[in-house]
Amino acid sequence: MRRNLLITGASSGLGAEMARQFAAKGHNLALTARRTDRLEALRAELTERYPQVTVVIHSLDVNDHDQVFKVFREVDAELPLNRIVVNAGLGKGAPLGTGRFDANRETALTNFVGALAQAEAAMELFRARNAGHLVLIASISALRGFPKTVTTYAATKAGLASLGEGLRLELLGKPIKVSTIYPGYIRSEMNERVAHAPFIVDTEPGVRAMVAAIEAEKAKAYVPARPWWPLAQVMRFAPLPLLKRMI
Repeated sequence: MRRNLLITGASSGLGAEMARQFAAKGHNLALTARRTDRLEALRAELTERYPQVTVVIHSLDVNDHDQVFKVFREVDAELPLNRIVVNAGLGKGAPLGTGRFDANRETALTNFVGALAQAEAAMELFRARNAGHLVLIASISALRGFPKTVTTYAATKAGLASLGEGLRLELLGKPIKVSTIYPGYIRSEMNERVAHAPFIVDTEPGVRAMVAAIEAEKAKAYVPARPWWPLAQVMRFAPLPLLKRMI
């Protein structure tokens, strides 16, 4: 079992719920985010419920790339990491050309460049010991381009998915594993204002499907599998008029 995990963006939403579910399975956790007050509250909750589990927290802004490397190395020194979950991200966005380049740029920098920094820092640790499991949290939106406020977000997740596939190709047959998780619509702070979210599921069962896929170390997983695995097959090849009606 990969006992020691680091989860970025763990102060709320999917990251916080992953922490709860991994702690229930007996994993030791390193949790990072910008909002340390929330991390402290989560650590108190988890250590009270699971006193046998070690939980360490670190402040981390994934757009501070030097800090990403520093924090990952510090965590690994106190809690040797077997698995790193690149989860931190933003859902900001606006239709291109509507005067909100600032929002789209922030999403692009956080969701792709920040994720790249995390993947680099994780792989540095894993290459040194020739072992480990890197988990990239993408999105079902990574499969195709999405319109309007989701255009930039979807593009960043597609880039992250491509990054994961490139690593899997390089590491094929080697001890370091790379998983790309494609969540469908799971309730969280990020999507609470989204007006149209088909097949949305509550946080706990949605994250349960994510955790199961991570534990199984699947190369790619669409979660929850129903309905997203069959829908993903349709989305990949649907002509644009049909895709527009689907999303």
